[in-house]
Amino acid sequence: MKVLLSAYACEPDKGSEPGVGWNLSRALAARCDVWVLTRESNRNAIERALVAHPVPRLRFAYFDLPRSLRFWKAGQRGVRLYYFLWQVGALAVARRLHREVGFDLVHHVTFVKFWTPSFLPLLGIPFIWGPVGGADVTPWRFLPSLGVRGCLYELARFAAVAAADLDPLLRMTARRSALALATTPATAARLSGLGARRVEQMPEVALTERERAAFGPPQPTSATGIRILSIGRLLPFKGIHLALQAFARVGLADAEYWLVGDGPDRRRLERLARRLAIDSRVQLLGSVSRAEALELLKRCDLVLHTSLHESGGWVCVEAMAAGKPVICLDVAGPATQVTSSTGLRIPALTPQATVAAIAAALSSLVGDPNMRRSMGVAGQSHIREGFDWEARAARLLDRYATVLSSTSESQSAIRGVPFLAQTRE
Repeated sequence: MKVLLSAYACEPDKGSEPGVGWNLSRALAARCDVWVLTRESNRNAIERALVAHPVPRLRFAYFDLPRSLRFWKAGQRGVRLYYFLWQVGALAVARRLHREVGFDLVHHVTFVKFWTPSFLPLLGIPFIWGPVGGADVTPWRFLPSLGVRGCLYELARFAAVAAADLDPLLRMTARRSALALATTPATAARLSGLGARRVEQMPEVALTERERAAFGPPQPTSATGIRILSIGRLLPFKGIHLALQAFARVGLADAEYWLVGDGPDRRRLERLARRLAIDSRVQLLGSVSRAEALELLKRCDLVLHTSLHESGGWVCVEAMAAGKPVICLDVAGPATQVTSSTGLRIPALTPQATVAAIAAALSSLVGDPNMRRSMGVAGQSHIREGFDWEARAARLLDRYATVLSSTSESQSAIRGVPFLAQTRE
């Protein structure tokens, strides 16, 4: 089987979307011939990694827009337009590769967002889309708690997600997909609404065996000196303001709350911590390297993840892999990852009710070292069984075979009807 992957984000030793592109490419290449179309800016890191750890059946093709169209894409500024234009150019590169190689199917891997179309269905071979997410939104009762800027951002995002239904190119992507994979139930519903004929749910997140082994067995916890950890950009929808209020309500004099990450909501959170008189026990550690973040995961006692909409939820998966219990909101990606044996899921009903429920969950876990220990052990088992890249690749390969079999049967049926065969030709 010859597979072309479109992975705009693809880098070794990274988390989030670059890690999805890289790890899925490697895992699939252990089972079939894989070509990956990605950005030229990823070339050096990829080729260094392949020299150190060759993957014989894995090949890369690199493409970027001309430099004149790249200078304005600094950080997140202009990234959506640039990504759209990259997709247009990537189709031309993919067509040239297809003429040379003759792919059996093409699979869009990253970005993991449903609202941007892909042009690769126009290659004329079976097209796999996803897993993609992004349809989950902040529950409307929480909007006032986000502050003015946070509320305006979420309203704009809601409008953008809703407007996706009006995009004819996005509908083309959905309707021409042989299989559309969604990270959450909300996104699955949107893909079906856009016209995707076959939709399945599959998480984007997984870990390699090496990543899981690096955590080792869960470290012992104690009833005193509890360390609570949250990791992520400090944005209003991450719900850190809810976590701070819950931490203050519990009143744990010997507990510390570590916040890893930076962002525009930092000052608002600092003011809130001072107002709640917990600033001496809250450490805002800022942005740290991935290695430092994973080390903090090993050292903490539990992970608190209060994002109001997040299709991925990498932090929850890595926390469970580290053997740490997770408290998360029962929404979006984390709701599909964290089980009753690996953590506590909090209903997102109203800000007041959610704060009270988070505080109760903190009290429960802090006061019960045995529960933390058992959830940590269950978490590692859960990740080993359900969030492994090798198992994910095997599952995808099974889907590839089903799609190709269905396509072959459809083509045979068309050839059996002279009028349809002439129309197809």
